[in-house]
Amino acid sequence: MSLLSMEGICKSFYGVPVLKNVNLTLEKGEVHALLGENGAGKSTLMNILTGVLPKDQGRIVFDGKNLESITIRQSEELGIAFVHQELNLFNDLRVYENIFLMKEYTKGLGYLDKKRMITEVKKLFDELGAKIDPEERVENLKTSQKQLLEISKALFFQAKLLILDEPTTSLNNDEVAHLFGIIRNLKKNGTAFVFISHKMPEIFELSDRYTVFRNGEFVGTGLIRDTSPIEITGMMVGEKYTEQSVYEKRELTDTVLELENFTGEGFQNVSLSVKKGSIVGFTGLQGSGSSELMQGIFGSIPVYGGQMKVMGRKVANNRIHLAMKSKVAMLAANRKENSVIPDMDLLENMYLSEHTLSALKPVISVKKEKERFEKYRKMLSIKANGSSDRITSLSGGNQQKVFLARWLNTDAEILLLDNPTQGIDVGAKAEIYRLILELAKTGKTILINTLEIPEIQKVADTCAVFYNGNIVKILEHDEIDEVTVMLYSTNAAGDAATVAV
Repeated sequence: MSLLSMEGICKSFYGVPVLKNVNLTLEKGEVHALLGENGAGKSTLMNILTGVLPKDQGRIVFDGKNLESITIRQSEELGIAFVHQELNLFNDLRVYENIFLMKEYTKGLGYLDKKRMITEVKKLFDELGAKIDPEERVENLKTSQKQLLEISKALFFQAKLLILDEPTTSLNNDEVAHLFGIIRNLKKNGTAFVFISHKMPEIFELSDRYTVFRNGEFVGTGLIRDTSPIEITGMMVGEKYTEQSVYEKRELTDTVLELENFTGEGFQNVSLSVKKGSIVGFTGLQGSGSSELMQGIFGSIPVYGGQMKVMGRKVANNRIHLAMKSKVAMLAANRKENSVIPDMDLLENMYLSEHTLSALKPVISVKKEKERFEKYRKMLSIKANGSSDRITSLSGGNQQKVFLARWLNTDAEILLLDNPTQGIDVGAKAEIYRLILELAKTGKTILINTLEIPEIQKVADTCAVFYNGNIVKILEHDEIDEVTVMLYSTNAAGDAATVAV
């Protein structure tokens, strides 16, 4: 008997069907890859299973129990845990408080048994090899530690089924290998996993079976060993997948960004010059300083020394507002924490940055802003019904396009894109790559930080490889490959002096 059987599941929002007769079965002790583009219905189906949304039609059987209706608490009691891509942690609470939230241990007279909770969390982290202090405030953790904490919460209460939505997004190679080791050990004890990911190498390394959705419909299921990445991707996008590169060489002109001995939180003595209309890839191991340098350029983390010039003018202080006034914009890595304003609609989310720059003008012309929104919706192919839609109603790829429109709306000339395709499906990624190249053709200068070398190969003129807070190598487009990048990002190629594009 299967651990989970979902048959003929249907769901509509305001009369629009988002799940049409979909099926999913899961066995004990297996990793099942649930695949499809953003908006295919994967998250909706998992939200139905975990009690977040009610189903309209269909049948759900879990561990032999027929579930006519289900609440969030009931799904937890049944042993179902959902580790979301967008982390659901309380930053102002401590690590152990996040794990035991609503499940606290108490002792006499109802007092919290903090010592017991901290001891058990330490034991859990020791078993998982997670280097996290149970008493640390979550706001002080790195993104990768937050990801591991979210997974640890689910593991602590021994769930029978763990739903992992893009769990490796913020993890480095060692952390991914460690997580996969944990999953394999839990499999041996019968724990099942729904693994949602857009990273084909991880899917084929870890998964036993797969199910593919497209446009809310069930496309197919089978054993991973009987298929290939190209076949899976074709099922997802509905057309034959190709690895064709989108890179186009272009003539580059004057220098628009210059760093000299730029030093800050997580990077030091970086010297770099970037020409107008160029695309520069930043990469390195997690924590190597590439993301930190972007944040330093934008003024969101402290800069201690060195000099930055934008279009020949020195930018004296590292403040976000000054960077924006200098026509520098940044698409931050974590959409949920740094970009999404969930209570605002698409129009408000888009004009937010421009209004910050023009704050002396107290009146916002809704008519003009709607005209701008329509302009960028067409330019960026944003899939939305209208500007009054909530930002949370869009897929990850379309959210990223709205935030890109937010910065283009400020007339920014230098775009800093930190992991811009995080959690985005292959179809949306291709659109983002094309947009980056189109923007570069118009003269926009783009710095893109990513751990995925194929992304850099698709768009970048040059690649800056980081190690221990420094740029140790600049590679021209034809020199960029995973082996070469890994040699420099691990310092296997030896120390190198700071370099400039």
